[in-house]
Amino acid sequence: MAEHAVPMRAAAPGPRHYFFGYYDKCPWDATGRYLLAMETPFMNRPPDGSDVAVIGLVDAQSGGAFQPVAETRAWNWQQGCMLRWLPPANREQILFNDLQAGQLVSVILDVGTGRRRVIPHPVYSVSPNGRDAVTLNFARLHVERPGYGYAGVPDPQLADPAPEGDGVFRVDLVTGESQLVVSLAELADYHPDERMAGGARHRVNHLQFNPTGSRFIFLHRWKVEGRGYTRLYTVRPDGSDRCLLADDDMTSHFDWCGPDRVLAWARVAGRGDRYWLFTDRSEEKRVLGDGVLTQDGHCSYSQDAQWVLTDTYPDRQERKRALILYHPETGRRLDIGRFHSPPGIEGEIRCDLHPRWSRDGRQVCFDSVHEGRRRMYIADVADLVGETAGAPARWPAWR
Repeated sequence: MAEHAVPMRAAAPGPRHYFFGYYDKCPWDATGRYLLAMETPFMNRPPDGSDVAVIGLVDAQSGGAFQPVAETRAWNWQQGCMLRWLPPANREQILFNDLQAGQLVSVILDVGTGRRRVIPHPVYSVSPNGRDAVTLNFARLHVERPGYGYAGVPDPQLADPAPEGDGVFRVDLVTGESQLVVSLAELADYHPDERMAGGARHRVNHLQFNPTGSRFIFLHRWKVEGRGYTRLYTVRPDGSDRCLLADDDMTSHFDWCGPDRVLAWARVAGRGDRYWLFTDRSEEKRVLGDGVLTQDGHCSYSQDAQWVLTDTYPDRQERKRALILYHPETGRRLDIGRFHSPPGIEGEIRCDLHPRWSRDGRQVCFDSVHEGRRRMYIADVADLVGETAGAPARWPAWR
């Protein structure tokens, strides 16, 4: 694929390592001036529960200076500490997970006043209303999928392959109350088949609300004798109206396309692994970017829904990761960079690009280690995405 060079710069040029985390959250505040970032003194081993990561603001209008505002001990290299601006304002208040007195919590911090409020539960995804959140057992996830949970906290139900008291929890960010809305035992009993035989161990991961907050999506994963399987579900915030959207062994990264469609790299029996656009609560699905988007990546839609941003894992020849813009309406793929991934930074300490849109759709932020340190970079894509950037979402119709 031909590359389209775009202006690019390091977001935080300081001497330490800087990163944001996953691709499903926006690091920019509502003004577009400040980006959230995490700072660490090392990059070549997993955090152990005592390691501190500094949370700060990167000022895009003053040379990218990093301003510390908090610390956390609940973090990993893939998803950080679930750091985000708190909606619906997406300015002043941030939310992140922390480990305090042996307990995983989430913290809502006003970065202007320093006032903070501790929620007695960690958080995974937050609804656009800023009150409803969903979460999971990060201690179990740390054991079952290293690199995505948090070290330093034991899981009392770890011996149970599918506990009734574990799964997906709903959290009220105002009252701090939580309730189990989908249990692992329920998921293990739902349409069981031979893939679950032989002592399968179950977990959930990758929770994400749709743009209206009416539903969220999650992966139900289990492993048997070293082999993993995945189902893709959507559900209402209270756990009702559950929909099994994909059930052909493998689903990887995804993003909502409006309130009722999901773009996911998934396997469909007889069709193989591709980007599929599913319609929620139906059997309707179609391939997106067939023959053009040929690899799994961290995909997300622009605010105006006219572009898909994604990436790839390192290629075998040069160990480079591609950063990609794709225009579904015309089928155009624009590769805007390829970045070396050095040997040794692999497995749970790897540095995926995890590209993320700015709120106006004119910039892209990503993490990379191609210059020898873990850093955040900002790419200006305004000239490529055109005049629609920042416009209200116009979700694509079926064609």
